[in-house]
Amino acid sequence: MNILWFTWKDTGHPLAGGAEVVNEELAKRLVKDGHTVHFIVGGYCGCEQEATHDGFQITRLGNRYTLYFKAYLYYKKHLECEQIDLVIDEVNTIPFFAKFYAKQKNILFVHQLARQIWFYQMPFPLSLLGYLLEPLYLWLLSDREVITVSESTKRDLMRYGFKAEKIHIISEGIQIEPVGVLASIRKYEQPTILSLGAVRPMKRTLDIVRAFEKLKYDKPSAQLIIVGDMFGMYGARVRRAVERSLFAKDIKVLGSVSQEKKIELMQKSHVIAVTSVKEGWGLIVTEAASQGTPAVVYNVDGLRDSVRDGDTGVATKENTPASLAKALVEILSNPADYEAVRTKAWQWSKNVSFEKSYEQFRKIIIKYA
Repeated sequence: MNILWFTWKDTGHPLAGGAEVVNEELAKRLVKDGHTVHFIVGGYCGCEQEATHDGFQITRLGNRYTLYFKAYLYYKKHLECEQIDLVIDEVNTIPFFAKFYAKQKNILFVHQLARQIWFYQMPFPLSLLGYLLEPLYLWLLSDREVITVSESTKRDLMRYGFKAEKIHIISEGIQIEPVGVLASIRKYEQPTILSLGAVRPMKRTLDIVRAFEKLKYDKPSAQLIIVGDMFGMYGARVRRAVERSLFAKDIKVLGSVSQEKKIELMQKSHVIAVTSVKEGWGLIVTEAASQGTPAVVYNVDGLRDSVRDGDTGVATKENTPASLAKALVEILSNPADYEAVRTKAWQWSKNVSFEKSYEQFRKIIIKYA
């Protein structure tokens, strides 16, 4: 098959996250099986317009705001008459609306919907505009076949008119190999909470800082480690909150780290805290579980899929720093329960692989190409 794949970012983009990892892991397996994949993505400062990575082609156009129109123009000029078997229109906040101009068969790929996220990531009035328009443009696309990664996103799509039988769920995958023997993992001596991922508004990292400050009154020896790129004004707010905290000496802000350091931190920390507004799945939750570290998460779409509450981790009763702190205290206060949860999380992580994800993905796209 010859596949054209529209999406916002590739893994080289400064804002790349879990969705881009999934895309390219699937793409490189497609290439290995003899298919061709061409990504049309947004550009960024200093990027090459054309690149080849793991056998697939990447064309970078415009920026976050101009990409969609430039992708349309590029398609009309260069690709309309090409022999393409399938067009994948990935909805990462905004769709490419390929159904209205691509002559070839097309399918949607949706990691998550973004209605609540608009108010965290975009300034007013763009946030309000996006919030109001999302149901409309999803309705326009509701006749499409869709691939997604969680039951939460499937339910979201059905609320906007998509038929259940047209929504196909594939497994997530992780790039990190689960540890072989859980007992070999040595934790930090003091109870350690890990915040891992891009520090931006929709991740609500400030909530983790506030929850940690409450946790300290029950667990005086606890420490918090914050890892991830600090973006814009929100990143600056998090840094200021840490500097002004009564417990600043027990909070480490490491910024971006290597993959090796990331794995080390996941292994040695006791709990990973995740407070996103919404996720497609919550890839970092499964990665941490694979290294023997359970998660305490806000009870939102995606995170409630990657954590089985009370079994492989904890989903908070309310999505507030106080509720997060209470959940952290509870999971850290009973060693026997903690060991049971981390063991189940680790075992579940073994069932989440890109091999499984790819097989499911391949069968779907072959069927509809």
